[in-house]
Order: sequence, then structure tokens, then C-alpha cells
Amino acid sequence: MRIEPSSPVPVFRQIADGIRSAVAAGVYRPGDLIPSVRAQALSLLVNPNTVQRAYEQLERDGLIISKKGTGMVVAPDSRSMAQSGVEEGVHAALTQAIATAKTAGLSRAAIDKLYRKAWEGNGNTDEGQHDQQHRH
Repeated sequence: MRIEPSSPVPVFRQIADGIRSAVAAGVYRPGDLIPSVRAQALSLLVNPNTVQRAYEQLERDGLIISKKGTGMVVAPDSRSMAQSGVEEGVHAALTQAIATAKTAGLSRAAIDKLYRKAWEGNGNTDEGQHDQQHRH
């Protein structure tokens, strides 16, 4: 997980989104322990209170559960919830980006070109790969 300090997205949200994405991808499975607040703060070089806020959000969302004496564990059936949350987050980010581009006077073709450039800049070549995986 990487934190972008210059991002308009608050750091606690970036942390929550990173854990959510890891659960959606199966990196963390139901019952798995996620890093402690202190360990996560040290690895990301952020304040432990920021990590705590992210974990509290994930707990409210039902993705993780606090286990006394153990720590935070991934909740049962959390993968589908996490995938839905990731899709909602991506939709919100794209909606915001499109609104910003339209306000700046960019055309649909220019916005599409920027999307393709961003997609390819992330090492993606097969545009239908994600959708095909979810149809099976």
C-alpha cells in the first residue's frame, strides 16, 4: 500500500481504501489478522491515530472485526463487500475526475484519451480482463 500525501483524498481514507482493495483482491481473507495500528503506522510513516481512524471506518463498514487480545481480523463474507466498496470508490473518483475535466473545458474525446493513457500507464493492456473474471 502506498500513501500519496499530495492527494486530495485524506490519508485515513487512502489507508481504508488500501485495506479494502487488499480484501477485495484476496490478499487478506476472512479470519486473517491485519497489521496492528502501530505496525501499519510505522510501515506507512503516518500517525497511529490516522491508522486507527481508517480501521474504525473499516469496522463500521463491516470489513474488519476487533477481537480482544488478538487484534483486527477480516470479517466473514467481507470480500464481496470490499469489492462493492472498491467499485463505489472508483466510480466516485471517476465522476470527480470527469467533472473536473468538463469544468476545464475538455471534450469527451480528450477525457477518453486521458483515461486510456492512465489505464495503460498502470501496465494494463487487456481492457476486458477484470469484467471477464467477474462473469465466470
